[in-house]
Amino acid sequence: MCPLPAPLFPRHKASLAAGEGQVIEWQMPALVMAIGYLLGSIPFGLLLTRLTGAGDLRAIGSGSIGATNVLRTGRKELAAATLLLDAAKGALAVWIGSRLLPDSGGGALCGVLAFIGHCYPVWLRFRGGKGVATMLGVCLALAWPIALVFAVVWLGMLALSRISSVGGMSAAVSAPLAALALGRPDLLAPLAAMAVLLLWRHRPNIARLLKGEEPRVGSSGKA
Repeated sequence: MCPLPAPLFPRHKASLAAGEGQVIEWQMPALVMAIGYLLGSIPFGLLLTRLTGAGDLRAIGSGSIGATNVLRTGRKELAAATLLLDAAKGALAVWIGSRLLPDSGGGALCGVLAFIGHCYPVWLRFRGGKGVATMLGVCLALAWPIALVFAVVWLGMLALSRISSVGGMSAAVSAPLAALALGRPDLLAPLAAMAVLLLWRHRPNIARLLKGEEPRVGSSGKA
């Protein structure tokens, strides 16, 4: 039997390995981003209020799916559960991303996408929450000292103003500043990105604050 002729352009093993590496280079970040977004898009506030017969959260107050709006149902335990679950999905996203992309900022990438998923969930026609609790969870998993600053500023400004949006926006702005102050410049970009998006989500609140019409905690108005 005559031997087969050698191919004109042989595919070396090294080339194959390089090609496989290139596939992995884009596939894994894409997977991390998808996991983060889908995890963040779980509307815990809406699910809890529906399952417990508290009504459709989108028809209450501001229509947001976050803990502040859940509080307007009069069910404090549901509001607390919503806050914890929204924070937990942010923290879980960071944990998953850091395991799948340990040396490429996978934790921060997955956390930011979870934050985006919470604010713009595909299941609710991209009408989600403001992202404060989810951002806290992301901060907690990335660097707990930053999360501590976030929580102190959030609670402190909430106690002083009695306005939920003031506490949340102040906390978001404090996170990238805390990253710089605590020697974590690597977290500046993702935290700043989330802070900017969170402020963007609070545009109606900012307008009401400027008019002196923003409701305080415990009222039935929009927030």
